[in-house]
Amino acid sequence: MILSIISQIIVAMAINTGIPLKTVESVDLNRYAGKWYEIASFPQRFQKGCHCTFAEYTVTDKGYVKVFNSCRRDSVSGKLSSITGKAFPVKGSNNSKLKVQFFWPFRGNYWIIELDENYSYAVVGDPGRNYLWILSRTKTMDDATYQMLLQRITEKGFDVTRLNKTVQTCPD
Repeated sequence: MILSIISQIIVAMAINTGIPLKTVESVDLNRYAGKWYEIASFPQRFQKGCHCTFAEYTVTDKGYVKVFNSCRRDSVSGKLSSITGKAFPVKGSNNSKLKVQFFWPFRGNYWIIELDENYSYAVVGDPGRNYLWILSRTKTMDDATYQMLLQRITEKGFDVTRLNKTVQTCPD
């Protein structure tokens, strides 16, 4: 209850005062490449009914990152659903900001706002604080790390009460 109230106050302050969203200083895209499991996210229409969501990133020699998103629809044994897109690094951001495109010509913000030094977890959001994903290299995340990320995300002006944990109990 108290976390919910504090979170809502911080979000209101961040949005009302126009506090810019800070990203990590830099991202090594080659280290960032690979498979990431979604631990939690803000609900989005395009992810409705998704279980066992993951993303796989591949650096290309053409200046963009290939993005492959996948999930199981409606249950852990549901139909596999996937989409492939591209992510373009934003000039001057040291790869901490990308523009993701799944349908031409539309591109969305993909800002890396938290990143473990070993690239074992990441948090991705957008400057309007409407999108948020907590990602991990493993299907689960220990509670201490998750709680630490919730605190940091709250301090960045996100309403963490909107987060939904992602079911990751699908067989491989």
